[in-house]
Amino acid sequence: MEPLLARKMWATLEPVHAMVYFAPEAFEAWERLRFPHRGMAYFASRSAAMGRVGAAVVSAAFYNFNPDLVARFIPAAWDHASPEDIIEARLGAVDAALRRFLGDAVVSTEMAEAADTAMAAAGGCPPGGRPLFAAHAALPAPDAAHLRLWHALTLLREFRGDGHVQVLVSTGVSATAALASYAATGEAFEAEFYRRSRGWSEEDWAGAVEDLRQRGWLDGDGGITAEGRAGREAIEAATDRLAAAPWAAIGEAAADRLRATVRPWTRAIMAQGGLTPYAGDAENLFGVPR
Repeated sequence: MEPLLARKMWATLEPVHAMVYFAPEAFEAWERLRFPHRGMAYFASRSAAMGRVGAAVVSAAFYNFNPDLVARFIPAAWDHASPEDIIEARLGAVDAALRRFLGDAVVSTEMAEAADTAMAAAGGCPPGGRPLFAAHAALPAPDAAHLRLWHALTLLREFRGDGHVQVLVSTGVSATAALASYAATGEAFEAEFYRRSRGWSEEDWAGAVEDLRQRGWLDGDGGITAEGRAGREAIEAATDRLAAAPWAAIGEAAADRLRATVRPWTRAIMAQGGLTPYAGDAENLFGVPR
């Protein structure tokens, strides 16, 4: 199976999961839980499946956030709501948001088939060395098809993400260097967005840029070099290989059908601003060919 299939699957499926970080239904849920900051909601909602873990565990699992930023919100989040309540609130927000974005599609035959296929793919993911995936995989799968699909896509994205962290660590690319090199490719946001949103100081970022220059990945003006592009592609290709298990489990034909089925839903979510501040077509955003 061509490893690039794993990247194509991620590019199409990811927005259906990721809309939970931007949908107003989620923000309303966090307000009901009296979270004082959306950052707390992000860290708590994504890590709640692991239980009442501390900041060090969340920092290690998420990898590219400044540990000091994580420590502002974890473990304080568990004083506002239990992990169980957060998981329930998150799923309720997903239910409301997907019903708004997709309308009658949530009760369609296509949705049920897509959910079954995605769950079968997630069932082919080995949990070893994948802490976020394993934690979410231990949660019960919802009954409703659209929620079961979202749950499966969450498992698949965390499985890929855990593998991506493995690659970065094994190649000696720090959290800040990973962000700075990705920003330099020009494939998504500018460097300042990644620096600020992940909580890194200007000094931290400057150190990462200098490290990348020493590695030969950035030139004197901060632009990415041919060696840097090759290094980034090697990271992504290794991530693809580590993310291939679910698609090997169901076969390329079933994977292609799943991608074709979900693509209109991804586009509907994007068209309605479901990944604000993202804009445009998700697959173009992630730089993955159709």
